Amino acid sequence: MSDLSGELIDGRYQLIRQVANGGMASVYEALDTRLDRKVAVKIMHPHLAQDEAFVNRFIREAKAAAALSHPNIVAVQDQGWNQNGVPAVFIVMELIEGHTLREYLNERGRFEIKDAINYLTPILSALAAAHDLGIVHRDIKPENILISKEGRVKIADFGLARGEIIGSTMTAESSVILGSVSYLSPEQVQRGVADSRSDVYAVGIVAFEMLTGEKPFLGDSPIQIAYMHVNQEIPSLRSKRKEIPETLDELILKATDRDPDKRPRTAGEFLKALESIQNELDPKTNQMKLALDLPVEPIKEKPRGKAKKQVEEEKEESVEIKETTQEIKAAREKKKKASKRVRRNRKVALLLAIALGVGGWYALVGPGSRVVVPSVVGGTYQEALSTLTPLGLTTGIVEKRFDEDIAKGAIIETDPPGGGRIASGGQVKLIVSKGPERYIIPAVTGLTPEAATAALEKFPLILGTSTESFSKDIPKGFVISAKPESGTQVKRDTPVSLVISKGVETVALATYSGKSGEQALNELSDLGFNVESSYAFNEKVLTGVVISQNPSGVDTAPKGSTVTLVISKGSQYVFIPNVFSLDQVKATQALADLDLKVVVKKLGSKKVKKVTNISPKVGTKVKRGSTVTITVG
Repeated sequence: MSDLSGELIDGRYQLIRQVANGGMASVYEALDTRLDRKVAVKIMHPHLAQDEAFVNRFIREAKAAAALSHPNIVAVQDQGWNQNGVPAVFIVMELIEGHTLREYLNERGRFEIKDAINYLTPILSALAAAHDLGIVHRDIKPENILISKEGRVKIADFGLARGEIIGSTMTAESSVILGSVSYLSPEQVQRGVADSRSDVYAVGIVAFEMLTGEKPFLGDSPIQIAYMHVNQEIPSLRSKRKEIPETLDELILKATDRDPDKRPRTAGEFLKALESIQNELDPKTNQMKLALDLPVEPIKEKPRGKAKKQVEEEKEESVEIKETTQEIKAAREKKKKASKRVRRNRKVALLLAIALGVGGWYALVGPGSRVVVPSVVGGTYQEALSTLTPLGLTTGIVEKRFDEDIAKGAIIETDPPGGGRIASGGQVKLIVSKGPERYIIPAVTGLTPEAATAALEKFPLILGTSTESFSKDIPKGFVISAKPESGTQVKRDTPVSLVISKGVETVALATYSGKSGEQALNELSDLGFNVESSYAFNEKVLTGVVISQNPSGVDTAPKGSTVTLVISKGSQYVFIPNVFSLDQVKATQALADLDLKVVVKKLGSKKVKKVTNISPKVGTKVKRGSTVTITVG
């Protein structure tokens, strides 16, 4: 993008000088002519302004920062499109005169423990405010943390921010590609998803770099570094620097855990834990952190050679070379005087340049151009289709595989994998989960052992040991049940045991005729028989004694079968007792005890009435239940 210094944007902002130039936009120091104050104007590169997705991301940055009001977040003051003059999409922000945390890291190498905590506290405070509003930054790195000349820490560049109040137009996969790989959380690399715990992870990596002077992982390519974040644990701080307190080491390890659920849930939780450690290290620490500025040491000017090396390491930049007419004329004269060897070398250099140009064209925009495959692992086929199709890639399911961890229908892996490259228009092969491998144990009750075994062998199950058990329902030699039970879902190679019937269990059966009915009931019930008893009058068998039993005369009977007993109620006849001279109550009770019905006739006016007559006469033999009349007076 050409330098726009001197341009008047939106009839208001006079661009003074370019202060930064990135892959998406350039930042200018400018004068707000309406309010007569200096501001920073961020202008999107013209070739990206034609891409709706990048414009939406640019606008979302303005919305995200504008939604936040915090002393440690760069304030956004305006956003718009330049209608007059040079076409431009721009954001107006407060001007922070100072340096980035990256510049301090490059100069110092590493921070003192106290200084590192002092810098981390306002960073986490700003992110906590964002997380409280549901906004996730998603691109925390030293380059996006500014330190003003007064020592105020400011977080900038909410271009990848996401949240309900600001909307989201970039896909998760695009965000992964645009993010800084050294600070990306494992879930951003694997699934392209990010929440507040992803910001916590990034701050943890920044803290590691501040305290050790180096990044936790270094590699030859971004994909290699991303792979390390996904598959390796962050080294312990104390393995790099012994004097770091154990509590601080444990907190950073927790914040950078590969499992998001084990990290602090928000920056606010991270900040609370860090402040607790800070108070342990220095109980006199001033708690009013947001109102204080950090003591700032000026960045020293580096020698030209060092600066050049730093630029090469951090970022590749294109350099525009301008030649004056005199220089061109002098070069032509020098060319005329050049020797044959020099001219030959120039021809070789020209051929090499052409070859490199053709190779670059072939690899970048020609037939050899490759597309970076975004990660779709964990998503459904439809989600993969909607992600890969816009990139000009086709998809195909090449295998369906059981997986204990990945849900049915979700993608287990891809070829090429996420982060790999493929020719434009190529096919990404998908392996889709069939869910956990489970088999239902078939119904085997009532089958012969041979038939049950054949039914089980149709599945990848193991036939276990067989046991025998009595059963009153299943005939001898047939299967009663399976263990685990039929209908249960089990894993491959689960042992299944069979229970085979031994038939009905029989027990010894004694004869209880002539014995106590109470004894017969108790003993037969204890043996497992179902006892049914009835009662009958008998002139020969005493009351309560067993008259008859069915079955009888057998040595054994099936356990659980029914045994019927007939128990004597005694004689059917009774003799009328002598109740003369007894009072009415006692006489009535004595007759009722013999199962006789009593009718009372009363004579006279005595209070206590006694029996004076009884009918039938005393000693008469009558059936139980007969009516006896007594006269009292």
